[in-house]
Amino acid sequence: METARMPRLGGAITTLITPFRHGCLDRPALRALAEWQILSGVDGLTVCSTTGEGPTLSQQERAEAIDLVIRSAAGRVPVIAATGTNSTDSTIALTREAEVLGAAAALVTVPYYSKPGQQGIVHHFEQLAAASGLPVIIDHAPAQTANDLSTETLGRLATIPGIFGIRDATGDIARFVGLSAILRQRLRFFSGHDPSALAFTIAGGDGMISSGANVVPRLFISMQQAARAGNLSAARSLQDRLMPLISVLGPEGDPARIKHALRLVRGLKAELRLPLVAAEPEVCLAIGEALAPFLDESSTRMALSL
Repeated sequence: METARMPRLGGAITTLITPFRHGCLDRPALRALAEWQILSGVDGLTVCSTTGEGPTLSQQERAEAIDLVIRSAAGRVPVIAATGTNSTDSTIALTREAEVLGAAAALVTVPYYSKPGQQGIVHHFEQLAAASGLPVIIDHAPAQTANDLSTETLGRLATIPGIFGIRDATGDIARFVGLSAILRQRLRFFSGHDPSALAFTIAGGDGMISSGANVVPRLFISMQQAARAGNLSAARSLQDRLMPLISVLGPEGDPARIKHALRLVRGLKAELRLPLVAAEPEVCLAIGEALAPFLDESSTRMALSL
């Protein structure tokens, strides 16, 4: 299929959690969360990722969540749909659906569990690009997939016209810096590892697709803006403020921890779907302590200004 025009993506992109109420998708809460993120200034939104408990959503719920966020965004920011599975056929079906719904791009994981070899990974993305015109951001998170992309494979993937970028959740800045200039110019690179996201941007990355930005979006946005403007002192100061929270939320964002933080920040219901369960009490206490500097004392809600 003809590849769609590549979107302009960069900066701070939030990978949204999915709110639930009584076991069902909480549409009003998701709509309100997306609106708050957009008004806070995020550069984009990602829906149905692992942070959003995408693997537990039914196909109908996935479509509803993607459609709802796209309608809420109303063209103000691009919406990326996470559509990757460990099956090429189902990945193609979900990506085509996201394309019809109006997503700007698809975030597609390197296939997990079945652990295909490097050749299988290449064929997986070749088939996907041939079947859909939606630009693809490859989600490279070997800690979750137990499958690493070699530099050679990355070079082969970059020759596929529909591949737009890479979300790198490895935290390995040295490997990113070591990529060829041609490869770094051909693809957009986004950090998926909050602790090292600033270093990633300073090293030449295009931004971050962040789970922690669910909780304090303006701080993540400001950090990225400062880094991209060359104001490294301000960027590092913001990172120092954020690091205690990033540490307790986890490098790739534990949905249970993020939902507890959002309960404190926005009053959002912290309901999860099995196999995920609520964060342990000591973790909840640590999240509260990490959030304390950002809380408005008069209302125990997040101060929206810095």
